[in-house]
Amino acid sequence: MSFEITKELIQKIESDVENGHDNAVTEVLRDLHPADIAEVLDDLSTTTLSYVYRLLDKEIAADVLVELEEDLREHLMKSLTSKEIAEEVIDRVNSDDAADMIAELPTEKKEEVIAHLEDQDQASDIIDLLNYDDDTAGALMAKELMKVNVNWTVANCIREMRKQAADVDNIYTIYVVDNHDVLLGRLSLRKLLFHASSTRALVSDIYEIDQQLITVQPDVEEEDVAKMMEKYDLVSIPVVNDAGVLLGRITIDDVVDVIVEEAEKDYQLASGIAEDVESKDQIWTLTRARLPWLLIGLAGGLAGAKVIGIFDIEENPMMALFIPLIAAMGGNVGVQSAAIVVQGLANKSLRNEKLSAKLLKEFGVGALNGIICSIILLGASYLLGFGTALCFTVSIALFAVIIFAALFGTFIPLALDKYDIDPALATGPFITTANDIVGLIIYFTVAQFVAANFDPSFLALLP
Repeated sequence: MSFEITKELIQKIESDVENGHDNAVTEVLRDLHPADIAEVLDDLSTTTLSYVYRLLDKEIAADVLVELEEDLREHLMKSLTSKEIAEEVIDRVNSDDAADMIAELPTEKKEEVIAHLEDQDQASDIIDLLNYDDDTAGALMAKELMKVNVNWTVANCIREMRKQAADVDNIYTIYVVDNHDVLLGRLSLRKLLFHASSTRALVSDIYEIDQQLITVQPDVEEEDVAKMMEKYDLVSIPVVNDAGVLLGRITIDDVVDVIVEEAEKDYQLASGIAEDVESKDQIWTLTRARLPWLLIGLAGGLAGAKVIGIFDIEENPMMALFIPLIAAMGGNVGVQSAAIVVQGLANKSLRNEKLSAKLLKEFGVGALNGIICSIILLGASYLLGFGTALCFTVSIALFAVIIFAALFGTFIPLALDKYDIDPALATGPFITTANDIVGLIIYFTVAQFVAANFDPSFLALLP
């Protein structure tokens, strides 16, 4: 059963803190999961947040810090000394989480924290993880894992696994390595316990030699790691170097975080938000993230107004009635096409499809949609009493706009991806703004054509 945070709960905690009822606060939080406590802290005022965090049990407090949003974690860690961070936080969490938190500290404090670590092996592991680039498998992996030597006996194997288990929260796989830590395969716990002939039997006699063992190297992008684990239904994946030496493992909980972060980032890009922000961020931060694409949209609107100004529609003001329709349909079709392409690029389903083939296919889709929508618009506008020439003008223009928008929405994300720019940008204001401008140009160009060839009364639309 999931824990629900209510307004009354937050008000009670705030009141208890204000009145010095520390026991009441700890009683409320005692049985909650660290992730739930992190959500509670997220809704507290800054002052109360720091106070309540200090009331938590040290073991729980470290896990809560891992679950907190980066800005709140940064705030709390500023209130802790380097020694407190080392002893009360870093010593109590996995190496990957420890490295992530230390990486957020200023350089000087980062070095102080590492210097305070008593476990030199732990310090070495963290320093190693800090050397990997962000958003790579190396930065994502944890050093804690279960591994056994292929030359060990079953008895020795069980003895060493007991020691390793103290540092491993979840045992997904037991890896088998040689004397140089080169990954050879996996060891089934069932075989270890039930298939070994005796405790003197060697691991080499019972481990699984998996020729198709899925591994990643530390420089692989974390998005690719997530796709691999999704493709092969893995709950963990080993990280090895060029020589096959086992460096660490990446578990499904970390990959889920990557998937959520990437989805949020793509959604924000598609909405025209340039930075990773949240509703609780400062006004200037939110403004800075939104303003660039708003300015681009503003420029696009001015360009659209200029296009309309070039053509004189005073003699036929009915033309203005269909401007929103043309712009909206162009934007919608473009975003639809871009969204499908972005999705295909994300799941690699477009990797073997040529650009010409994709554009040709989208042309067919756009043409079919254009014909259907144009016929409906032609009939509806005629029944509503608009002039014949105007009905044909908006119908032909709509057909042309839909085809252009479909091709443009397909081409732009493919072009962005080719130049290593996130194609999710193409599903937002960029496509909509561009299609608005081009759609209006197409609309009035068609009007010129109809005016010149079918109805002299439309000649007034010429610029």
